[in-house]
Amino acid sequence: MNNRRKFIINSTLGTLGLSLFSKSLFTKENLKHLTILHTNDMHSHIHPFKSGSNKGLGGMAQRAHLINKIRKENTNILLLDSGDIFQGTPYFNMYGGELELKLMSKMNYDACTIGNHDLDNGLNGLKKQLKHANFPFLIANYDFSDTILKDTFSPFKIFNKNGIRVGIFGIGIELDGLVPKKLFNETKYLDPIEISNKYSKELKVKHNCDLVICLSHLGFKYKSEKISDIKLASKTKNIDLILGGHTHTFLKKPVMIKNLEDKNVIINQVGYGGINIGKIDFTFQQNLYKIGSEKSSILVKNK
Repeated sequence: MNNRRKFIINSTLGTLGLSLFSKSLFTKENLKHLTILHTNDMHSHIHPFKSGSNKGLGGMAQRAHLINKIRKENTNILLLDSGDIFQGTPYFNMYGGELELKLMSKMNYDACTIGNHDLDNGLNGLKKQLKHANFPFLIANYDFSDTILKDTFSPFKIFNKNGIRVGIFGIGIELDGLVPKKLFNETKYLDPIEISNKYSKELKVKHNCDLVICLSHLGFKYKSEKISDIKLASKTKNIDLILGGHTHTFLKKPVMIKNLEDKNVIINQVGYGGINIGKIDFTFQQNLYKIGSEKSSILVKNK
């Protein structure tokens, strides 16, 4: 049997599903816990919504409060974002993304990927703001070799959280037809499925990661043949979790999709505007696993 740890997926509110092993095997001494917190499509919403059906929801200060509360309960946490940090309020028009990245840095985000709106001020605009981020932008399927962003981004990063090796890579949506050419210039879009298979295998096999996460800005699903998180999960191997963005999809609980090896891939997305924080808890034990899922987002309220 492979020595790589299998994982148990617990939810925010509990666990659904049946263990494949006796509960007596899961002793506290053998368990390691990891919490994944994630956001997507924040769109420069610094403050809570002031009107409409989302009135009183969201806000970066409010989100920071919740994150700090969770960190007090569990120090083994990764905080991630799936793109479209920029564009949506006058703060972006005035500061070009500086405020968003400074606040995310104060919240100690660990990594994010690039959304199409993160290029709304062009490659120069994004490059200008990167100095305000103390976390990496990960993107594997945008080739910036012929642009001013050459050698700026890594395709993936590996985190070691209390002995748990977590490999994270980023995948972006096709920019042509969605973003004006003058904004992304000679950026080359690489096939998401091919690139995802390449890096997920590298992370799982070469680097022996216990958990492989794809930060995706492809979108949850489409009626057309357009590549989505659903299709990416079904046409790849070695990805354990896809944290999505772009389609502003509010999932009440994670979706499970079978990959090419008939193994479960977890997909989650938490809407837009910072209204929710995604939260998925993993418990690891050598060679044993149990899978469960439940409601996995926390509503950010302005108290």
